[in-house]
Amino acid sequence: MTSSSSRNARRPVIAIVGGGIGGLATALALRQRGFEVTVFERSEALGEIGAGIAIAPNAVKVLRALGREPRLIQQGFEPEAYTGWDWKSGKSLFSTPRKGLHQKLYGAGYYHIHRADLHALLAEAIPSSVVRLGMECTGVEDGPSAAIASFADGTRFEADAIIGADGIRSIVRRSLFGEDRPRFTGIVCWRGMVPTGDLPPGHVPPTGSNWHGPHGHVTHYYVRRGTLVNFVAVREQSSWTDESWTAKSTREDLLAAFEGWHPRLRLLLSRSLHYYKWGLFDREPLAEWGRGRITLLGDAAHPMLPFLGQGAAQAMEDAYALARLLEGQDSARLPDALRAYESARKPRATRVQLGSRARAGEVHLASAWKRVLRDMRYRIQGWLQPRRPANRAEWILGYDITTADLGGPVSRV
Repeated sequence: MTSSSSRNARRPVIAIVGGGIGGLATALALRQRGFEVTVFERSEALGEIGAGIAIAPNAVKVLRALGREPRLIQQGFEPEAYTGWDWKSGKSLFSTPRKGLHQKLYGAGYYHIHRADLHALLAEAIPSSVVRLGMECTGVEDGPSAAIASFADGTRFEADAIIGADGIRSIVRRSLFGEDRPRFTGIVCWRGMVPTGDLPPGHVPPTGSNWHGPHGHVTHYYVRRGTLVNFVAVREQSSWTDESWTAKSTREDLLAAFEGWHPRLRLLLSRSLHYYKWGLFDREPLAEWGRGRITLLGDAAHPMLPFLGQGAAQAMEDAYALARLLEGQDSARLPDALRAYESARKPRATRVQLGSRARAGEVHLASAWKRVLRDMRYRIQGWLQPRRPANRAEWILGYDITTADLGGPVSRV
């Protein structure tokens, strides 16, 4: 255990539970401001599995402030546009330009990147000594002068503050607020990666694509500088019992779920190197994110459905807001600073969380008549406001957490 007498009051000790994208962004932002940080990750190796991820301008601004934008540009892919397609006819429903335009409108570009590459570009900026692997948190306790995190190996770590960045099934959240199982949304996803060379030339345009269909949709885009195509195929389903986030699936299972969809899309889906399937889970917004010297961040606080592409982005916004509000605080004032962080972040994070939930209804319309009306709105918007995102999310894209007003400043010593 770290004794309170050994902590330097001028450099508060912050423990972060969870070494994912949100946890590492928090560690980097806090270390920029002189905090002593330790990240506890339950896995034996630091890394991310899985799929591609969208980095919208609001998230790019965080990476810029953290000094990681050049690596994002190097590792990612900047799409020319965002295009919607009809599930059956293959006709374009809308196409909103992105490359160059987002920089002009929102102050930063829009990129697609492999999740593992995003994680790596954060991890490489943090000394390995900061991250402790194989540390499964079993609970946290708040005290008047310190907070304590306990781990499965018997370790107890004392810190001036503990940040729970441990995902939708957060142990930190459970310690604070009790057991609260996430709710299955009735939606399952498949993901896959297709080498560009395994597709006919020009088969996938250099855009972000979203195929709208009844009871489901498919999104796909390039990652790794255009050498791979990432897809996520989403379908409504009544039940889900597998607890794994990375259950293996098959080509046949996926194609059966998207029977009758356009041949161009089905060809892409058939060429993946591997197939994984998982259920989407959700929680209602929390009334409070923390107590005392403990708070939550990212999916632990506000799990996001993927339909606005903002899960990682909102975790990175949390990270930077937290670092801004903790800056200059000594140990005694950290609880007040944590409450200020929660007050600053809850309204926006909740709005994005609920907006992500609502977006599924618009792209999964089962009624043919309602789809006609939706597609007509897309066309009208394209005529009148050709630069406006089809999902009308400019309020998300233009936001800058690095300069935003976070409310009244916490009193400094």
